[in-house]
Amino acid sequence: MPSLPAADLYFREALARLQRLFDSQRAALDRAAALCTEAIATEGLVHLFGCGHSRMMCEEMTPRQGCFVGWHTIVELGLTFHNLIVGPNGLRQSLHLEKTPGYAEQILRNFAFGPKDVMVVISTSGIREIIVEMALGAKQRGLKVIGLLSQEHCDQARPAHSSGKKLSDIADVVLDNGAPVGDSLLQLDGCRHKTGPFSTVGGALVMNMLRVEVARRLAERGIEPVFLPSHQFVGSKTVEEELEYFYAQYARRVAQLYARQGEPGA
Repeated sequence: MPSLPAADLYFREALARLQRLFDSQRAALDRAAALCTEAIATEGLVHLFGCGHSRMMCEEMTPRQGCFVGWHTIVELGLTFHNLIVGPNGLRQSLHLEKTPGYAEQILRNFAFGPKDVMVVISTSGIREIIVEMALGAKQRGLKVIGLLSQEHCDQARPAHSSGKKLSDIADVVLDNGAPVGDSLLQLDGCRHKTGPFSTVGGALVMNMLRVEVARRLAERGIEPVFLPSHQFVGSKTVEEELEYFYAQYARRVAQLYARQGEPGA
């Protein structure tokens, strides 16, 4: 058997954190699931916003296998598409935009949110200007806000926003992804910086626990979620029909974000 000491240590450290997550998040997950269930059950939407790597948690919820109508991602390419690192669409630009005052408001102005909608704002640090402004802007529009962050990191981080607030100060419900300060778990000999980030592992677990609990609660209320079927079954007429039904129901649900534009109060 090959020796994989670093991989073994990361696995054990990550598993230990994962095992602590559920019990520590039980009460917060209950409150978050109640908000999301009510939104989707009443023809509203649960919006998901994250910049940088947090975008992955938005797309973990939709569109992907097991997702269902009612979740809506708000993903700005300027804040997330920086895989080139340097040059056009580089990381410098993205990090600058995260700190640009007023940018979140310009994003929010594109949508006419409904009275039952909920906003999930995702940021491991919970301090970036655009994250705080997105949460504040959602609250000003009457949305309940769920924050997904690293409680450990957020607690020790200095606020970056001019209000002095962090995401944890604004959110109605705070979900903890369980990541340590700085996110990475391992300090390896010969390396000045740690590696082995945890926020994606912990965040995906928490978001999927939220997803399945909301699906259960909807079904309990007699509302069968409209799921995205597995499109891996190539050539299946049933799957193709279910895909088209999902697309149609998703389009119908999100259309209200634009159809309400120009109405009083929108």
